[in-house]
Amino acid sequence: MKNKQTILIIEDENTICNFISTTLVANDYKVLKTTNGREAISSFSSYCPDVILLDLGLPDMDGLDVLKQIRNDEELKDIPVIMLTAKNMERDKVKGLEEGADDYI
Repeated sequence: MKNKQTILIIEDENTICNFISTTLVANDYKVLKTTNGREAISSFSSYCPDVILLDLGLPDMDGLDVLKQIRNDEELKDIPVIMLTAKNMERDKVKGLEEGADDYI
């Protein structure tokens, strides 16, 4: 029996977070959720996620700042990060990818 992959969702919109979580759980992933950047940063070591889904528009800090902290942490820097955002301008996507996001939705 293989272990479920763990996905951390950092998203402040409950509807979006619950939709994503339900879909992932139905596809046999373990899901952890947090609604703000500071909570996520303080708990990264206990989460040990395989993938992070990160909203850019968090209430307490910019998602890019969370991404920078992930990429600057030796234990976290290799975890794939997928940016979740309603921002669809090309410059927003380029900035997220330049900061170290692995993909952008």
